[in-house]
Amino acid sequence: MITIELKDAEVSAILNRLGAAMSDLTPVMQEIGEQLVFETEQRFAQGVSPGGAPWAPKSETTLEAYARRGDKIDFRPLFGPSGRLHSTIDYRAGSDFVEVGSGAVYAAVMQFGAGKGAFGVDAAGHPIPWGPIPARPFIGISEIDRANIIATVTVWIEGLAAGSDGA
Repeated sequence: MITIELKDAEVSAILNRLGAAMSDLTPVMQEIGEQLVFETEQRFAQGVSPGGAPWAPKSETTLEAYARRGDKIDFRPLFGPSGRLHSTIDYRAGSDFVEVGSGAVYAAVMQFGAGKGAFGVDAAGHPIPWGPIPARPFIGISEIDRANIIATVTVWIEGLAAGSDGA
């Protein structure tokens, strides 16, 4: 799983405030995780990074390889024949953390990119990958995510102040 730490003074301050009132933030972290997965899936469908930059298109080499193998061709970046990457975005939450990622073994390559041959060669001596793969960041915190985190924690704080258990 890719780890991205959010170092944001406002978010940290509001989470610390909530943490002072609750000994276990797991329900809050689960709610944040669900929101982050939803927003990540929305950006995935739009083909943009957390910062809003569009992903690089698929290369002609990739499209030709799909055609040679008889795979269904989807021209959208990061939507491959298996559909695994976008369908495995999930979160894990605990009392003081939430992680969002993909269980797909190639997720980090899609997130960060890789140079031609970065992983050696196959049995026939062909480079793995066969060409450069541009970074197409799909995991991260957008401004919408940041605002959602603050809003969620604020609702929990207000709920505690009102005597309920939060959400």
